[in-house]
Amino acid sequence: MFNSDPSDSSLLRSILEPLLEDFQYWFQRSRLLLETEPLLFLSAEKRADLLARVAVAQQEVSTAQLLFRAMDGQVGIETSVMKPWHDLVAECWQVAVRFRMQESSQNNVNGL
Repeated sequence: MFNSDPSDSSLLRSILEPLLEDFQYWFQRSRLLLETEPLLFLSAEKRADLLARVAVAQQEVSTAQLLFRAMDGQVGIETSVMKPWHDLVAECWQVAVRFRMQESSQNNVNGL
């Protein structure tokens, strides 16, 4: 249902725009990690799968941002659409944590 109440649009914009930007930020950071760092705990297949899922999610978020702007903030996004993005960000955070642990243990072994 379309609601043209300006206060609803303002509230939606104040919440949804930063949320979408956060998704883009974390997906970009995750992509950089997956593309550039040695992740010894992750098989090449799992790494490629995660990287592909991040790339798809980035495209989905970009599309949502474009639609949101094109509709001048008059459209929302279903929670069921955003939940997989949230889950993927959480999965990427876990990879980042493991990478930091890997780096820490390598530094300890090398006496750094």
